[in-house]
Amino acid sequence: MKKPLVLGILFILPLVIYLFFASGVNRFGRLPILTDSFTTEIVLSSSEKEANDLFQNKITVLSFLGEEVELMKGYLFNFNQKIYKRFFEFKDFQTLLVAYPNQKEAIDQLLIELGQITDVSRYKVLYLDELDSANLFKALRSDGNLSSGSSPLVYIVDKNGSLRGRIDDEDEGVLYGYDIRSVAVLNNKMEDDVKVLLAEYRLALKKNYADRK
Repeated sequence: MKKPLVLGILFILPLVIYLFFASGVNRFGRLPILTDSFTTEIVLSSSEKEANDLFQNKITVLSFLGEEVELMKGYLFNFNQKIYKRFFEFKDFQTLLVAYPNQKEAIDQLLIELGQITDVSRYKVLYLDELDSANLFKALRSDGNLSSGSSPLVYIVDKNGSLRGRIDDEDEGVLYGYDIRSVAVLNNKMEDDVKVLLAEYRLALKKNYADRK
C-alpha cells in the first residue's frame, strides 16, 4: 500500500504545483485597465476623425508632443531604440504622436531622421489644437500634466481604447505613463508591460480558436 501511495504522491504533487502556477500566470499575467474605454467619450473638433477610430483594434503607444517636438526629439529616439524597434513588426502595434498643427514641419523632419534608422510605418501622427490635445489628455484621467501640450510620459492604450498600466508599481504605486527620459523605465517596465499586453491578446486569440473548434 505504501509504494503505490508514494508513487501517487510523487506523480500527482508536481502536477498540482504546475496547475497552481499555470493558473496564477493566467489569472495575473494581464496588464491592469486604469481607465476603461476612454476614447469612446471623445470627439475632436479640430480633426475629422474621432479618437476612437484611431485607437480601435490597435495596441497604441500614445505620446503628447504639443509644440515641443524639438525638445522631445532626443527622448523619442530613446523610445524608438528601446520600445518601438522591438515591437513595430507586430501588425496590431502603433505609436501615435499628438502634436499641434504648427509642428508639422518638425514632425516631418523627425520622421525623416527616425526613418534613417528604422521603419517608421507604425508611427502615426494626429495634429490637434491646444484644446483638443488637452481634452484627449484629460480623458486618460492620469496623474500627469501637459506643458505646452507635451509630456515626457507615454501611455499604453489597448484595442478597446482603454488605458493600461500598473496598479502596484514599486516606485509609483499606480503607473499611468512611462517616462521616456529614463532608459531604466523603458527597459525594466515598459518593455515588460507591452509584452504582457501582446501575450494577453495572443492567449485570447488561441482561446477563441479553441472554442470554435
